[in-house]
Amino acid sequence: MTAEASEYEKAMPAVSAFLKKMERGIDRTRATHAGQPYATVRQALVLALEEEGASPMVPQVVDELARQISEGTIR
Repeated sequence: MTAEASEYEKAMPAVSAFLKKMERGIDRTRATHAGQPYATVRQALVLALEEEGASPMVPQVVDELARQISEGTIR
């Protein structure tokens, strides 16, 4: 169990940094594209995530985030 905790502790800074990059990309896209058509939002989101360094991303995650931003349901 100690080895597992150690591996977890080693991985968490990288995971935390990646999540912050994701959050910045999502927030940027939401601020500029909320309520716009899905295709427009998805394209902007992919670009924002790449610019923040939050890539590669699972395509289904990007699809769902874009849908929520487009519909204005993501907070």
